[in-house]
Amino acid sequence: MNSIARNVEATSGQAEHKAHDLGHPARYAVSAMLAGAYIGIGEVLLLVAVSPFVAKGSAAVKLLEGGVFPIALTIVMFAGAQLFTSNVMVMLVGALSGRTGIKDLLASWGLSLSGNLVGAFGFGAMVHASGVTSSPSARAMLAEMVHGKTALGGGQLFWRAVLCNMLVCLAIWMFTRARGDAAKIFVLWLPVAVFVAVGFEHCVANMAVFSLAILDGRAGFGDLFRNLMFTVPGNIVGGGLLVGAVYWFAGGARRDRGAVASA
Repeated sequence: MNSIARNVEATSGQAEHKAHDLGHPARYAVSAMLAGAYIGIGEVLLLVAVSPFVAKGSAAVKLLEGGVFPIALTIVMFAGAQLFTSNVMVMLVGALSGRTGIKDLLASWGLSLSGNLVGAFGFGAMVHASGVTSSPSARAMLAEMVHGKTALGGGQLFWRAVLCNMLVCLAIWMFTRARGDAAKIFVLWLPVAVFVAVGFEHCVANMAVFSLAILDGRAGFGDLFRNLMFTVPGNIVGGGLLVGAVYWFAGGARRDRGAVASA
């Protein structure tokens, strides 16, 4: 397992690589769209596989939800795609280390967030057309999910988003530290299972949920954008500050003065 200092260095290297990839914005955007679609896979699996248990009032629903959704982040990490919530941590560590700059950070965050949204909606449209989530139990579960999200206050959404991306970025941080594919899958699974089972808020997962709900006539674009207004900043605080900045400091807080970062 990598030391914290070595993991900070590895994460800074990832940021530098992402900054280089920004030189090809169309490719970056396509990679971000893939990430949005991959997160959508987890939401569709959750609706199809877990909704029958919801319909029967099973007490194991939360654990089942936590057990199936982490496949989404596993696909993102092993297939490779630009996910906004992980880029929050990676690009902030790169900027703090002096390997990348603020322009790189903002460009990565903006392009990955918008690409994730397009990818989530594109995947949602294909799923909606396929009819795989058209069963009464899946539609009822979807309606219940979006109702629960729209009923939350702004402060609740923000803090649930903080806690969510703290867990997601911890999973990615441990993924980078771990050696061996089995260990990497295991450390990805646990924190993501917690955030799903507890009910924290992930902005890209919400893009996928609301895309399905909008296409099914159970939510509107205003509901999605209200959610994102609170969950995006919360995800930035949770992943960027509570994981990225904290581990950058814990790892020695060294800044590469020789690096030429974008202003």
